Amino acid sequence: MFMSREHLETLTEIRSLMERSSKFFSLSGLSGVSAGIIALIGAGAAYVRFQKDDLLAAYNQPSVLSSDDLYQHVGTMTGAERYEAVQFVVLDGVLVLIAALAAGIFFTVRKARRQGMSVWNPTSRRLLWAMAVPLVAGGILCLSLIHYNLIWLVFPSTLIFYGLALFNGSKYTVRDVEYLGLSEIALGLLALFLSGYTLLTWAIGFGLLHIVYGTVMYYKYDKSL
Repeated sequence: MFMSREHLETLTEIRSLMERSSKFFSLSGLSGVSAGIIALIGAGAAYVRFQKDDLLAAYNQPSVLSSDDLYQHVGTMTGAERYEAVQFVVLDGVLVLIAALAAGIFFTVRKARRQGMSVWNPTSRRLLWAMAVPLVAGGILCLSLIHYNLIWLVFPSTLIFYGLALFNGSKYTVRDVEYLGLSEIALGLLALFLSGYTLLTWAIGFGLLHIVYGTVMYYKYDKSL
């Protein structure tokens, strides 16, 4: 016997309700775009800061983005120079994180209101917990790298653990997040072996990939709202 059209519609509605209860669909593509733009600004600030560093001038390095020698000679900095560099990297990263989170929350809340949904619900809490574990572990690792003056290993490490967080949380939201997470992990692992390009790979991972992902998400899920 063939199922009636009414039964099919009922099953479709049930499936939709079950999916809505198990996945968080209010992530906005504009959150990704804004996070990418903010990350590029942060990377640009770091580029300008270290391009003007006395260390670069001493070794006649043309660019912090393509110099393996910079990584090799960081150890020659004085204690004060190293402390100043670490202080700048941490401050730059914190400001980028705060600005990206603020923009992400704004666009996500706006999308949820348009959908008539609540942002804070059991699914969003599961999503945050799934992402929090890799992020906290990665944050502690990065603090240890900074403590031991391995500043340039912080950049690929943030990409790897951020990618793990996205991959781990993707089961609670759209599948596209999983692909972004895998891309971040792959780029971070590659950056481990390209010590002179860590800032460039960081800019690509948190900047360009977010912009591309956010744009795709916007046209795929947001534009019709």
